[in-house]
Amino acid sequence: MKHLITATTLTLLAMASGHALAQTMAQPMAPQPSSASAYPVAPAPGLFDALGQKAGIRTLMDDFTQRLRADARIGEQFKDTPLDALASQLTDQVCQLAGGPCVYKGPDMKAVHASMDVTRAHFNALVEVLQQSMDARGVPFARQNQLLALLAPMHRDVVNPR
Repeated sequence: MKHLITATTLTLLAMASGHALAQTMAQPMAPQPSSASAYPVAPAPGLFDALGQKAGIRTLMDDFTQRLRADARIGEQFKDTPLDALASQLTDQVCQLAGGPCVYKGPDMKAVHASMDVTRAHFNALVEVLQQSMDARGVPFARQNQLLALLAPMHRDVVNPR
């Protein structure tokens, strides 16, 4: 039930205007848009620490990438992906989004997913796999939702069915 609630919430957040989401969540000195996020959204206070700082985020992303490849719904899309490199980029991206000292230097989400046929079902499956990883790492539900809220604006840049 928890996954259904969070997936529904994330989908609703993603379908909402990213600009409106950024305005309602941003602090007065919101970070500038970067390739880590499509829109400047301020992280919840303490999120970086709650995720275990950079080392904890890396452990989470290592678990997440393994689960992605094993997932029957979307694993095929990751069969040729070097998981260590993906986990490293995701670590920097999540670390930056969560308010940590990392700087994501990878491609922006729109560019990296432009040639892929990513559907809402794929996106939702990915969110569910991320939740499984966060559950396995003991990330509290409220903190999971805070991270997902930071990732939700990327929906419009990632989902691009042909």
